[in-house]
Amino acid sequence: MILYHGSNVPVKEPRLLKLQRELDFGKGFYTTSDLDQAAKWAKRTALRLRQSESFVSVYEIDDKAMDELCILRFDKPNLDWLRFVVKNRKGSPVPQEWDIIVGPVVNDQTASVIDLFLDGMYDEQEAIRRLLPQKLKDQYAFKTARAIHLLRCKEVIRP
Repeated sequence: MILYHGSNVPVKEPRLLKLQRELDFGKGFYTTSDLDQAAKWAKRTALRLRQSESFVSVYEIDDKAMDELCILRFDKPNLDWLRFVVKNRKGSPVPQEWDIIVGPVVNDQTASVIDLFLDGMYDEQEAIRRLLPQKLKDQYAFKTARAIHLLRCKEVIRP
């Protein structure tokens, strides 16, 4: 499998950072199987950090090696996914028993739905009803060193 990571710097040797923003699946090293999504992440990161360059690091990972890991998968935005994302974005304690978490990514179009849910304007059912029609890209959050060590950088490209 090929995965992509967008950033303001090339990341040939991924690692877990101690300090991070609260993201959908908590702290971790985030990748996606969609090159366009990674390019957007790269450009957004460079813009946020007021830097001019952005990079997409391309990784290969052995599917069979992933079978040995503890992976939590969300196939679509459902109630379990919504509750999990909201806990992480609020910084609430979430068990960290997984090596990798895979699922839909909250994007620019869906972030407002999550925000309105957090503000109490939407209940869970309404939030999911609004999220399901969206064509959400995937994200792979690598949560442990064991999982990150499976990533092999193949190249770094400029989006």
